[in-house]
Amino acid sequence: MAKKKKKKNRKSFWHQIRFKYKLSFFNESTLEEVWSLRVSLFSAITSILFFALFLITITSAIIIMTPIRNYLPGYLDVEVRKVIVQNALRADSLERMIAIQSFYLDNVAGILAGTTPLDSIRTVDSLAQVNPHYEIPRSAREDEFVRTFEEEEKYNLTSLNPNPVPTDGIFFVKPINGVISAAYEPEIRHYGIDLVASPNESVLATLDGTVVFTGFDPNYGNVIQIQHRNGFLSVYKHNELLLKEIGDPVVAGEAIALVGNTGKLSTGPHLHFELWYRGSPVNPAEYIAF
Repeated sequence: MAKKKKKKNRKSFWHQIRFKYKLSFFNESTLEEVWSLRVSLFSAITSILFFALFLITITSAIIIMTPIRNYLPGYLDVEVRKVIVQNALRADSLERMIAIQSFYLDNVAGILAGTTPLDSIRTVDSLAQVNPHYEIPRSAREDEFVRTFEEEEKYNLTSLNPNPVPTDGIFFVKPINGVISAAYEPEIRHYGIDLVASPNESVLATLDGTVVFTGFDPNYGNVIQIQHRNGFLSVYKHNELLLKEIGDPVVAGEAIALVGNTGKLSTGPHLHFELWYRGSPVNPAEYIAF
């Protein structure tokens, strides 16, 4: 009985909520029905909730997107604090700029009045004072090192030579085992030496370096050039075959070409060998014992 009663109460509750009522409007004079509305309690509550939610949304948007938000408790304090900090930073920057400008104008006025020596001002647009005679003090360890170094180098005669030999500590490899048939004569634009050798004999790199040029010249045949780290450039001409390409690293004594008889200026199997130092030709015989 209790369960049936509960079910009956539930049905009656939903029936009451969903039961529709008719709201009518009549003309008082003619008693004619002008407008009527059928609505249930459930639909009325739902409509009121949606209207309240819509009203809250519109109100929140207006407050957030308009200056009305400044009247909210606590919001204005954060904005004011942010503006105060920004203004404080600007005031500090302006104060520093005014000090710099005042220092600059004082220096200019002193120069124009003749009371400030020109050489005494290194940076007139800065607040920093620069001492041109200031030297970083040495530590005791640095003084001891300088004293020891000067004592050891006191009898070093190489320090008296303003133009030391660039080949000190450098060992040149002979490019081929041959006989010199033409010496170094820059007067007639012969910037190397000619070495007669057997055909297809290996041509060796005179120093460690990198190949910077390989190609064929109508007058000098197959040519290869090697750039060395110490400022030297070696050139090998009239080769029969080139064994290296541009960019290849080579070591001293490594085969880079084969002796040939290529080019119009060649009269037989030989190697034309040139040695350049910092853009100027030098006599290879002064550096290599052929």
